[in-house]
Amino acid sequence: MILPIVAYGDPVLKKVGEDIDQNYPDLNVLIDNMFETMYNAYGVGLAAPQIGLPIRLFVIDATPFAEDEDLTKEEQETLKGFKRVFINATIIEEEGEEWAFNEGCLSIPDVREDVFRKPKITIEYLDENFEEKTEVFDGLVARVIQHEYDHIEGVLFTDKLSALKKRLIKGRLANISKGKINVDYRMRFPAQKKKR
Repeated sequence: MILPIVAYGDPVLKKVGEDIDQNYPDLNVLIDNMFETMYNAYGVGLAAPQIGLPIRLFVIDATPFAEDEDLTKEEQETLKGFKRVFINATIIEEEGEEWAFNEGCLSIPDVREDVFRKPKITIEYLDENFEEKTEVFDGLVARVIQHEYDHIEGVLFTDKLSALKKRLIKGRLANISKGKINVDYRMRFPAQKKKR
């Protein structure tokens, strides 16, 4: 089922997510719905707060990035088929010199900005079978994970921008929160919450 994506301005996007356990109701259905919602919006990642749930869960399918011809064959292979579920994730280390990449977000449509992040991360998480994992990722995969991880920490990519950049996009962000934007996927806007 395709779920509405919560728009910028909704308080759920600023909450730190809660850990969940195997008894979380209909977790497999939720994960399937999150992937379906993400694909419908042509995203590569989706976090539970983006569908209104303040829990530590996000999904990623970085396959679309594999078609980027600027990447090495090795990077393309890493991205191809990189589909994961992250539950109760904790980034335990970020390493390297920060690099800029133009990021966007399904909750903040039509706003893209360069964000600086470290290129290599070590992350602990549970997969969809609640098996514990500790893995190291780098490059674009690390960046997608960091972006989605920020969501479960109540952080948006716009929070990482300079004061000047924030001022420049302030009006666009206000319009998004009011629903004054055209998108080709389902969204839930803070102003509409009471109506639905």
